Amino acid sequence: MTQANRYDVQTLTAFVEQLFEKSGADAEVARVVTRVLLEGELLGHRTHGLNLVSRYIGGMQSGQVKARAQMLEQVSDSGISSLFDGHYVLGPYCVSRALDSAAKGASEQGIGIAVVRRASHIGCLAAYLKPFTDRGLVAMVYSSDPSVGIVSAHGGIDPIYTPNPIAAGIPTQGEPILLDVSMSTVTLAMVGQCRDAGTALPHPVVMSNEGRVSNDPNDFFSTPSGSILPLGGEAFGHKGFALAILVEALTSGLAGHGRKDGPDQWGASATALVIDPRFFGGLEAFTDESSFLGKLILASRPIDPQRPVRLPGQAGLKLRAQALAQGLSLTPKLREDLNQTARQLQLPELP
Repeated sequence: MTQANRYDVQTLTAFVEQLFEKSGADAEVARVVTRVLLEGELLGHRTHGLNLVSRYIGGMQSGQVKARAQMLEQVSDSGISSLFDGHYVLGPYCVSRALDSAAKGASEQGIGIAVVRRASHIGCLAAYLKPFTDRGLVAMVYSSDPSVGIVSAHGGIDPIYTPNPIAAGIPTQGEPILLDVSMSTVTLAMVGQCRDAGTALPHPVVMSNEGRVSNDPNDFFSTPSGSILPLGGEAFGHKGFALAILVEALTSGLAGHGRKDGPDQWGASATALVIDPRFFGGLEAFTDESSFLGKLILASRPIDPQRPVRLPGQAGLKLRAQALAQGLSLTPKLREDLNQTARQLQLPELP
């Protein structure tokens, strides 16, 4: 621990890996899952960072979530394209294996794609990207969950599909551009946070089960449930709705397992796509262009001088650098949740 409530990354890594291993995970699975969850925390995605550790371990203890590497089945592999069946193995391990497979195809042929079906919860998509942009690769991840309906179709009332995020890492001459965007106006986590805090949502982004647009989170958590509007909201939701359908096709469609199968357990469908610019216009030309565009964006005159225009992922990368240098700050609640899990497993607690 570097100072009160701050922990160095090595300490947290060893602590969380130990929690997963004591709960029955293979050392390889524990290492990969810990890295992804910690990276999400470092980038500031607190709802999809270390707070997922206790949830994942609870799933392992109930038997719903698996944590053995050999249970992840590689169904097919053409060298460029591959299909994995996760059999509900910890999602970060499944997606990491898929990205590694896609990156191998990209490094050998210019492009690689890998699809995973039936992975457990996969965490923060942005957390997967930097290892690939560091290698000069463009990495993309798409995700849906065919067992869940949260978001309404544009012009509809009923919840049909999940927020269906798209993430991409774009290499530049400096820090990468990291984007992670849901095809819904807000995430389920935000709706839940507002409900728990007793506050309204910042905008009317929820559809009540009676077809009324609302900013009251309780209109979502009703019986029957309400829905979240697609990205673009009431006026322009047709755009996010269309993109969400594309994500469904690229994930569950390509996976051969989706809503038609009526799954009754949370299980992500995810697609990893990796491109090596060296096989196209060249890496130098690519990063010249991405960096030039980035400079144009950053030089754009801001509406509010106190809030300059920034690139996707820029704030998260700044938080990451600060945490690596100064230690990662954990909220008292998160520290207690992690320590409670440690006590249950009869392991040493974080100080």
